Amino acid sequence: MSLALPVLVRGINNLSDARYCAGMGAQGLIFTLDPSLPGAVDSATARELAGWVAGVDIIGEFGYVAGPEINRLVEECGLTGVLLRLDRARQAWPEGLAVPVLIEVPANLITNQAHYATALHDVSAAFPQGFALFTTAPRPYPADYTYWHQLARQAPLWLASPTDPTEAADLAQQVHPAGLVLAGGEELKPGLRDFTELEAVFEALEEA
Repeated sequence: MSLALPVLVRGINNLSDARYCAGMGAQGLIFTLDPSLPGAVDSATARELAGWVAGVDIIGEFGYVAGPEINRLVEECGLTGVLLRLDRARQAWPEGLAVPVLIEVPANLITNQAHYATALHDVSAAFPQGFALFTTAPRPYPADYTYWHQLARQAPLWLASPTDPTEAADLAQQVHPAGLVLAGGEELKPGLRDFTELEAVFEALEEA
């Protein structure tokens, strides 16, 4: 399936999700590798699941983990990027990361243009190997996406996709973000998973 824009799927923890999302055209799969975060999987599980799919980026999600430890897992798991869940005010960014970063930031940080400009300057200096920002557009979703479109033109901006397929398509068509981040789910039992919601969003993003 060819999608109108790139899609990442977050919280991958089972083979059903990994194979389904790769088959539906997702650009990347995100594994939570920081044991302090909810839904974390160990590196062996991430490697095993990633070994069943091909042609997708494998991304690790981390909170407050030092740069050397992240780089160790980058090497061990073959990561092509990392997602950082950090509060810049609380702790310095991890240094010397070997791969590009996707940085989750609160929506209120980038809805203020001055704060957004400061954040861009900050992360540009911290991650010369490449970065993108990731956030959730405010709900209810506004009828006018002009401001969000302007933000997406200033720097790579990924948005958390709503579960409503119409809203997901609206974000893709009117904001033109770098991509959308969908949420994975749990198997009902090993090998059995209800993909109704994910399928609807993927189909709404399918390129005509």
